[in-house]
Amino acid sequence: MMRFSFQLREAFLNLRISKLRSILAVLGILVGTASVVAMVSGGELATRQVLAQFRSLGTNLLAMQLFDQQGQADTSASQTKLSYQQAMAVQQTNPEISAVAPYVNLYAPVSYDGHTIQASVIGATRDLSALVRIKLSQGRFESYLDGYEHYAVVGNNVYKNIKKYSAAEPVGHQIMLGSHVFTIVGVLKHWEPNPFIYEDINDSILLPINAATVLSKQADIGNILFRLKPGANIANVEQSIKQYFEQIMPTKQSYFRSAEELISHMKSQQNILTLFLGFVGGIALIVGGIGVMNIMLVSVTERRREIGIRKAIGAKKWDIRSLFLIEAIVLSLFGGISGVILGELTAWFIAFIKHWPFSIFLGPVLIGFFVSVIVGIFFGAYPAFKAANVDPIESLHAE
Repeated sequence: MMRFSFQLREAFLNLRISKLRSILAVLGILVGTASVVAMVSGGELATRQVLAQFRSLGTNLLAMQLFDQQGQADTSASQTKLSYQQAMAVQQTNPEISAVAPYVNLYAPVSYDGHTIQASVIGATRDLSALVRIKLSQGRFESYLDGYEHYAVVGNNVYKNIKKYSAAEPVGHQIMLGSHVFTIVGVLKHWEPNPFIYEDINDSILLPINAATVLSKQADIGNILFRLKPGANIANVEQSIKQYFEQIMPTKQSYFRSAEELISHMKSQQNILTLFLGFVGGIALIVGGIGVMNIMLVSVTERRREIGIRKAIGAKKWDIRSLFLIEAIVLSLFGGISGVILGELTAWFIAFIKHWPFSIFLGPVLIGFFVSVIVGIFFGAYPAFKAANVDPIESLHAE
C-alpha cells in the first residue's frame, strides 16, 4: 500500500511537470467519454419524456387507419365510403371500447382576409379533443350537432398566423377553405403532439366531420381513435374491430397502433441508437487512448535517464512498469471524470432547451469511469512495458 501511494504521488508529480502534454493526452479521453455520456443520457431523457407523455394520455388508447387492399390510402370516390354512423357503431362490437373518435384528413387552400394561411384541415367531432387532450383558448369546439354548418376551430399556430394580418380576434370572423366560407367559432391552446395522431393540431383547422365532406367529394373517414376500458385485452379488441370492418368494408384493410406497440418500437429504436452512439463514442475513446499511448511513449523516451537511475539504485521492472501504468490510468481517469461532468452538463442543457425534467442516470456515469480506466490500462501497457525494459547502462551512457 505504501508503494502504491508513493507511485501515485510520483505519477501526479510527473504529470504536473508536463502540464501541456498531459492536457493534450486527456482531451481525447474527455471528448470520447463526454460524447458517450451525453448521447446515452440524452437518449434516456427523451425516452422518459415520451413515456411520461404516454402516461398522461393514458396507455389505453388505440389508433386505427383504413387502407385499400393495395396499401394505398383509399380516397377514390368510386369506392364505398365509411359513414360517421358506421364508424361509431364499431363501439357496439366490443364492450371494452369506451369511446370512439373518427376523423377525416383533407386538403384545401386556406385564406384569411385575402392572405394565404398554411394549414391542414381535419373533420372531427368533440370526441377527438377529449381523447388527445385538445383544449380551447377561445370560443367553443366544433360538434357533430353542427352537422353541415360551416364552422371552424383553428389551431394555435394558425391563430398566430391570422394575427399577423389582423389585430382583431378571429372568433366570429370568416375564413376561406377552398371556395367555401367558414365561420371561426374557436381557437385552440398550444397542443403537445402525440404518436397516436400524425396530424399536428397546432397547424390544423378543425371542422364538423360532416361539413368536411363539403370541401371534397373524396373526403373519407380513414382514421379512428379508440379509448379502451382499463385492463382491456388489446388483441381481442383489435380482432373484433378488424372483423367488423371486414364485413362492412371488405375492400379495405386496417392498421393498428397501440401504446404497447409504440412503446416497444420506441425502446427498440432507442436501443439501436444507444448502440450506434456508443460505437461512435467508442471510436473517440480509442483515438483518445492512442493519444495517451503516444504521450506516454514520448515520456518514456525523455525519461530514459531517470529510468536508468531508478534501476541502478534497485528499482525492479515491476516498479517501473507500475509507475508508468499508473500515470496512464491517472490521465485516462482524469479525462473520464471530466468527460462525465461535461457529458452530464450537455445532457442537462438538452433537457433545459427541450423543457424536460433532468435526472442523472447511473449507467452512463459508471460506463464513463470504467471505460476510462480500461483505456488507461490497455493503452498504457505498451509504454509501461517498454519503460520497464530500458537497459540502465545504455540509458545512462546515452545521456
